[in-house]
Amino acid sequence: MIHSTFYLRRLHSLVGLVVLGGVIFEHVFTNSMALGGPEALNGALAMMELIPHPIFLAIEVCCIAVPLLFHAIYGIYIALQANNNPGRLGYIRNWQFALQRWTAWFLVVFLIWHIFYLRIFTKGIMGTPISYELLQSYFTGSPLVAAIYVLGMFAAIFHFCNGITTFCMTWGIAKGPRVQNVVSVLSMCLCAALCLVTLTFMGSYFVM
Repeated sequence: MIHSTFYLRRLHSLVGLVVLGGVIFEHVFTNSMALGGPEALNGALAMMELIPHPIFLAIEVCCIAVPLLFHAIYGIYIALQANNNPGRLGYIRNWQFALQRWTAWFLVVFLIWHIFYLRIFTKGIMGTPISYELLQSYFTGSPLVAAIYVLGMFAAIFHFCNGITTFCMTWGIAKGPRVQNVVSVLSMCLCAALCLVTLTFMGSYFVM
C-alpha cells in the first residue's frame, strides 16, 4: 500500500506537470492569437483541423482526457485527506497549499462545463466550428461567462505553476527551503505572466 501510494503520487504530479502544463500553454498560445484579430485566431484553429479527425480524437482521449481524469480523480482523493489551515498558520506556502486544493475543486466544475458546452455540444453535437466570431459573441454576450472563463484560466494557471514547486519537492529536485523558495518565486512569476497574457487576449474580444 505504501509503495502504491508513493508511485501514484509521483505519477499524479508528473501527469499534472506534463499534461496540464501542455494544455495550458497550448490554450494560452492559441487564444493569444485573438490579439491579431479574427484571421490570426481562425488561422491557428484551422491548423489543428488539418490533423485527421481519428488521430485528433485519439490524441484528445488518450493523451489529454484519460490523464486528466486520473489527475482529477486522484487529486480529489488527496484533497479530501488534506488539512488546510492557512488562516491559523499564515505562511505563504500554507496559503499556496490551500489555493492548490481550492483551485482543484473549482477546475473540476469549470472543466466539465467548458468541455461539455464547447467541445461536446457546440462542436461535436451541433457541428459548429470554434472560431473567433463564436468566442467573441460567447464572451461579449455574457460578461459573467467571460469572467468565469478568466477565473477558470487563472485557476488552471495557478494550479499548474504552483504544481511546479510541489513537483520539484516531490521528485527531490528542489531540496532545502532556500531552493524551494527560489522555485516557488519563479513559478509565481510564470503564473503572473500567463495570467497577464490571458487577461489581455480575453479583453481584446471586447475592444475589437
